[in-house]
Amino acid sequence: MPVSAIPNFERFFRIEGGLDVDKDDLKRYRDFIGGKIHDLLVVAEATAKANIRDVIEPWDLPITKGLQERIHEFEKIDEDVELEPILEQLATWPQLDLALSDETQAGLPAVAGGLSVALAHLFTIIDPTVKNPSTAHWERAFRTFRLLL
Repeated sequence: MPVSAIPNFERFFRIEGGLDVDKDDLKRYRDFIGGKIHDLLVVAEATAKANIRDVIEPWDLPITKGLQERIHEFEKIDEDVELEPILEQLATWPQLDLALSDETQAGLPAVAGGLSVALAHLFTIIDPTVKNPSTAHWERAFRTFRLLL
């Protein structure tokens, strides 16, 4: 993550969850986004293959109602914190058997943003008093996401 992007992420987590994050948190965050995008794309690839297509379309991504709502929240807040250009760099995908459509590729930063909003909210659900997430908070959040995505 570029050093110039750190204030944007700090501001995002302050706005969305009232959280103070540090450099270690941002590394965990980067790993989280990469892992969840990977998981979503693996499922999307299976869906596209099951439908006998060689391109992953946006509707192949397993986007739940809750995640869709978080994506919309992200789109509103992104006007203030300007994360989408940074998320374009973070929302990378693994080597897949199928190609991504241009529309799918263009939508991945917003999906990463929705995951980010959900993560920030989850910290306050795990511990309503948290201000600076500890390693234990991050691990609980990761375990929760692994159960659902």
